[in-house]
Amino acid sequence: MHLIERQLQNAVNKLIAWCDNNGHTISAEKSSLAKNGSCAIKPQTTKPNQPNIRIRNSPIPVVNEIRFLGVIFDRKLTFLPHVLHLRKKCENSLNILKVLSKTSWGADRTSLLRIYQAVILSRIDYGCMVYGSARLTVLRRLDTVHHSALRI
Repeated sequence: MHLIERQLQNAVNKLIAWCDNNGHTISAEKSSLAKNGSCAIKPQTTKPNQPNIRIRNSPIPVVNEIRFLGVIFDRKLTFLPHVLHLRKKCENSLNILKVLSKTSWGADRTSLLRIYQAVILSRIDYGCMVYGSARLTVLRRLDTVHHSALRI
């Protein structure tokens, strides 16, 4: 483990040196480290199997989930946390769509469809090339959003 930790620290140091030479910066506060695999990592512990990697003498925290460009990666790459987060955001947007769909004063069907495509479907489509490889049972959790939108 010490050899892997040393190699990882050397790679981070080379990356920092390259960034410094090319006008880029890496923020230690925004950085995090996730370990892929089936063994759970307990944050804020100093176990011998937990790597101690630093950026300019600031330790990189070890986490179980990393958010990168809006997609949440968990340690087993199941994408369940991302799908649950996405479902919650889409359900909140569906509530707004329900308010806009009142029969007496609401928007017409074409406008509602365009709002659905712009607000909800665009969120689901973003990152689907990454999280589309998740299990079908995980992806089916997004079907309720589609079905609810069809009922409006």
